Amino acid sequence: MDSIAVDLARFQFAFTIAFHIIFPAFTIGLASFLAVLEGLWLWTGRDVYLRVFKFWLVIFALSFAMGVVSGIVMAYQFGTNWSAFADKTGAVIGPLMGYEVLTAFFLEAGFLGIMLFGMNRVGKKLHFFATVVVAIGTALSAFWILSVNSWMQTPAGYAINEIGQFVPASWLEIIFNPSFPFRLVHMVLAAYLTTAFVVAAVGAYHLLRNRFSEAAQVMFSMAMWMIIVVTPIQMIAGDYHGLNTLEHQPAKVAAMEGHFDSQGPAPLILFGWPDMEAGETKYKIEVPYLSSIILTHSLTGVVPGLNDFPREDWPPAAIVFVSFRIMVGIGVLMLLVGVWGLWSRFRGRLYESEWLQRASIVMGPTGFIAIIAGWTTTEVGRQPYTVYGLLRTADSVSPVAAPAVWASLVVFVVVYFVVFGVGIFYIFRSMGKSPDTSHGVEEGVPVRSAGITPAQALQPNEGDRSHDD
Repeated sequence: MDSIAVDLARFQFAFTIAFHIIFPAFTIGLASFLAVLEGLWLWTGRDVYLRVFKFWLVIFALSFAMGVVSGIVMAYQFGTNWSAFADKTGAVIGPLMGYEVLTAFFLEAGFLGIMLFGMNRVGKKLHFFATVVVAIGTALSAFWILSVNSWMQTPAGYAINEIGQFVPASWLEIIFNPSFPFRLVHMVLAAYLTTAFVVAAVGAYHLLRNRFSEAAQVMFSMAMWMIIVVTPIQMIAGDYHGLNTLEHQPAKVAAMEGHFDSQGPAPLILFGWPDMEAGETKYKIEVPYLSSIILTHSLTGVVPGLNDFPREDWPPAAIVFVSFRIMVGIGVLMLLVGVWGLWSRFRGRLYESEWLQRASIVMGPTGFIAIIAGWTTTEVGRQPYTVYGLLRTADSVSPVAAPAVWASLVVFVVVYFVVFGVGIFYIFRSMGKSPDTSHGVEEGVPVRSAGITPAQALQPNEGDRSHDD
């Protein structure tokens, strides 16, 4: 198959997965957030948690629906553009994806209706149970999908039959392949951070409109706690993930670091441009020893270079190099926002700090950007293989001509932007509604669009600043 058709098939899959991944990542974190909110409502009896729960429940439903639709479309490409891959790996990949449907999706679909429409039809405890089960279902979905993808990165537990197909030899080794635990933790934490920054952005938006909004305060406070707690843990998880990648996919690490020659001690290249034709990273700005320290935890540790591997096995270094730095750079910004929020909280100005709130709004979408950059690093860094070291991408595609792939790609782009554009518009519209007026009446008192009455706004009291939940 010609290289143009291969590149188009790769781009089509990249486009659809980039669209798809933002919805499951968001719903994984949001489902857990909803479970915590409902649990706090049942535990404390504070109505504000229920209002915030119902505010985000609508957004969760829209995001979940778009995630299901985009996931189905993406899966069909295994049969259209990647039939050779499906034939070679189906005995391993197929059951894992089937387990995801039988466990995670059935849990989500079975209890989602109760979660969305059962608040006034079943008991509080049963409704909370349904919410928790949906949250577990989203996490199980991540478990199986990450197992599939991790097996493609670090294949294990397989045998190859007489016609060249991968067949299972040990399901335990297939599921818990060498990179799976690290990638699962890294992805789930990324989903929680992504959701936290969206919740913080929405809470900040409503605080800027009315800093006495109790629901907005709850959103912003809970999100800031999540950010400052999870971001450092994510950085530690990322470090372990990097060590695992160095062990099993050293060529990917060489591309991430921008090193063409193995070095020890190795500097960290902060910025530059890997030129694969010239075999060097140009315009680089380096920090001595830092690459060795990060990757080997030693001042003199040796970091591999791309020249250690056959040129035909090199991943596209420039893409991997840049996407990795986007992900890491966003992670640093997330930590700074978390520290800023913690400092503001200790000073008693978490809800009065307008600059923090504006920064939180700007940072709102960065979790999605970091996830897409991370997946780009992972998937492009695996090239030129679909199953690392065993099955090349060029041998995985369907025998479809480039014009046919191009036509389907154009259709995908148009339909996705129209259909999902409408869905995202409604999500933003729901986020813009006041969380304090989602029920119209609070404790028998009409609530204004700003969330408080004019008299309350003119006479703030200590209670207005006490909701550091």
